[in-house]
Amino acid sequence: MSAIVTLTTDFGAGEYIGAMKGAILTVNPEATIVDVDHSIRPHDIRHGAYVLYSAVPYYPFAAHVGVVDPGVGTKRRAIVCVCEGAFLVGPDNGLLVPAARRLGLKEVREITNRKLGRPELSDTFHGRDLFAPVAAHLMSGT
Repeated sequence: MSAIVTLTTDFGAGEYIGAMKGAILTVNPEATIVDVDHSIRPHDIRHGAYVLYSAVPYYPFAAHVGVVDPGVGTKRRAIVCVCEGAFLVGPDNGLLVPAARRLGLKEVREITNRKLGRPELSDTFHGRDLFAPVAAHLMSGT
């Protein structure tokens, strides 16, 4: 089975999702990418957290990228929650907490290794430039 990377965002339909998928496939061309939901209410962290909490327990080992990030471009941290049977990747704004607790949170790591992201980090598109490639690296073992 190939590496599974799921995406949950407030981006709606359109090119942003395609760009994130391209970033994943650039790192791991064999990845299976699953769209969980891209209709999260804009900037509604609680809604996004609920969707992640509801969906992630039903996947085999996977990296789940969550992007509902009204603080993008600020000093908020980018994190990976290492859980039983999963990684959760996204902003440190509470979005990942309910799902991480449900799965069995082992540890939280701040994403500081810039080599895991895209060479250029946009101030406003961490989903494409950081979270998606980090998830792909995690699932490819790099």
